[in-house]
Amino acid sequence: MFLRKNLQLPELKLSYLEWNRGAEPLLLLHGLGDSGSVWQSLAEFLAEQYHMVAPDMRGHGNSGKPMAGYTFAEALADLEALMNTLNWESAHILGHSWTAKLALLWAQQQPQRFKSLIVVDPIFISKMPSILKLSFPILYRTLDCLKMMGPFPSYEAAKAQAKKLSQYRGWNELQQLVFSESIEQKPDGSWGSKFALQARDGIFEEVMRFDGLSKPIQIPTLFIQPQKGVNRTEWQLKPYKTFLKNLQIRSVPGNHWPFLVEPEVFNLTVAEFLQAQRKD
Repeated sequence: MFLRKNLQLPELKLSYLEWNRGAEPLLLLHGLGDSGSVWQSLAEFLAEQYHMVAPDMRGHGNSGKPMAGYTFAEALADLEALMNTLNWESAHILGHSWTAKLALLWAQQQPQRFKSLIVVDPIFISKMPSILKLSFPILYRTLDCLKMMGPFPSYEAAKAQAKKLSQYRGWNELQQLVFSESIEQKPDGSWGSKFALQARDGIFEEVMRFDGLSKPIQIPTLFIQPQKGVNRTEWQLKPYKTFLKNLQIRSVPGNHWPFLVEPEVFNLTVAEFLQAQRKD
């Protein structure tokens, strides 16, 4: 139901999936270590009404993986170029995890690009003390989104590891497809994620360096709060309630990846919010 396309930018190839049966533009941004393929269930659910594009962010999936260049500014320049190529003046924009923070920064800089905004369980929304860089090696070993980096001696070994992770809980057909899209054989014969180590390091530094919310945003915004996600307390929600002036919060079942582990409820939640924006 989708086409894979590539946009050649000056320093890299930006690969993206496109569902082009509906008219309303919807940009889908994946989280750390993932790729545009995580949105396949949502895109199929919305296909009749929306023209959807899901890029593999730089350093991820089938997009280019330069040795440097993982600032928020460079990621946003990629997305601006993509929207210009699509002839989209504005779009509904959905971001998960680190790209939720990226989308919030974008909304403050270029609000005219947004018809609406959906943020799914954002991470590290505030600026973090530089001392926390000392914890990066621990995070790299413990975060489920990074446990597929490898190397693994075989495809089967990689699959065995994937089946233990939160994003693949249940090992449903969608998760198996996303896993197969995320893994590749390396030149030495081992297997590992398509996500580049230099992207991991660069994005982590950037996420820590910026405050994701520093001025009011008037854009209609949906905050999707998974019941077992990372945003569970009132103090975590306070910055969003302070700066997002047109905010709805919806709790959904599942963990940090509700679109993979509880896609039916997630898809309906997104569809209802978007439909309300169309009526307005």
